[in-house]
Amino acid sequence: MALSLGLEGKVIVVTGGNRGIGAATVELLSGLGAKVASICRSDVGPTLGRMHLKADVTDAAAMSAAIDTVENELGPIFGVVANAGITQDSLFPKMDFAAWKNVIDTNLHGVFHTIHPVVPRLYDRREGAMVFISSIVGERGNVGQANYAASKSALIGLAKALAREGARFGVRANVVAPGFIETDMLKDVPPNVREKILAEVPMRRFGKPEEIAWAVAFLLSPIASGYTTGVVLRVNGAHHT
Repeated sequence: MALSLGLEGKVIVVTGGNRGIGAATVELLSGLGAKVASICRSDVGPTLGRMHLKADVTDAAAMSAAIDTVENELGPIFGVVANAGITQDSLFPKMDFAAWKNVIDTNLHGVFHTIHPVVPRLYDRREGAMVFISSIVGERGNVGQANYAASKSALIGLAKALAREGARFGVRANVVAPGFIETDMLKDVPPNVREKILAEVPMRRFGKPEEIAWAVAFLLSPIASGYTTGVVLRVNGAHHT
């Protein structure tokens, strides 16, 4: 008998699915048999999954329309991976409100706009799973990333609240908190800073996007994690435990 995570034929929405962690997640979930809809604000990068939709998570109307399109064309949504995120770093005294607002609008309000049209449907169908991509920065903070830390920390609280609310409807909400992963976001970090970060990681390497994707697949699986909700799964090489 072949083993399965139970994701075959499940419709799963992934935001920011055109690169990095999002692209790895789309590819893995598709390989596990899910019908994946990737929602991105640009057409840059490979078109992965069953469906690719262009929409900005900061636009509530656009996200609602995208969710309707997914359900109309692929079927009832089972899972959501809220992955889209940005950084605009600076030390807090130099951080203007625009940088604060841009990050909060994408990383926090964008998750609201993504799941708000979906959650009532999941409750009505009495099944579903949501995974929010937070960050080690949301748990331990980081110099120059007050806005990013605030947004990613908020996702943990959101998941814990929705875990309690959704439990009676059979709907789960969990968080993956990656450490520093080899993505475009990390490439923007100066080499000397990368070396300092790496020296703090007990495993002495950065993570791979595929390693985050597998954590997401586990938390989406109704077989592997059907009794798991409201948790933060840290994938960071023991950088923060």
